[in-house]
Amino acid sequence: MIQIKSFEPSDAELIAGISRETFYDTFAVHNTRSDMDKFLAEQFNKEQLMKEVSEPGNLFFLAYADEVPAGYLFLKDRSHHLLASSAAVEISRLYVRKPFIGQGVGKLLMQQAIGHAGHLQKDTVWLGVWEHNHPAIRFYTSFGYQKFGEHDFILGDDVQRDWLMQRPVNL
Repeated sequence: MIQIKSFEPSDAELIAGISRETFYDTFAVHNTRSDMDKFLAEQFNKEQLMKEVSEPGNLFFLAYADEVPAGYLFLKDRSHHLLASSAAVEISRLYVRKPFIGQGVGKLLMQQAIGHAGHLQKDTVWLGVWEHNHPAIRFYTSFGYQKFGEHDFILGDDVQRDWLMQRPVNL
């Protein structure tokens, strides 16, 4: 059984660990060790997560599969200048641990994101995804996301391209 729970400050180290694990599992094969180490150290530490969680409009949800941490969702109440609407929520991260991919965890987290955006009376959900992360792009497309732009993503010292994708809250 999969459950979605709201973030508690005591979850910061757990989320940092899931972040490092899932990011490494997904992207290490495509990047240098030094770029990965730099990115993971800067982005996925307890202090950075505590800063993110304290910012107004940011929200975290944890997914558990049979009481085992399976992934998490990080939402930001903000739009993007390329979007037609300012009433938007960004999926900053939707991370599922490797053993739980294909078990419905990502689907429930995505439904949580869309539902939360609707609760906030937003009309758009958007995200950024690495242009070469084809499994993630297929997943987002299956929920009705469409590309609306691109931007740079810095991983360590490497400049990469992310696709920006959006979908209406009410399809």
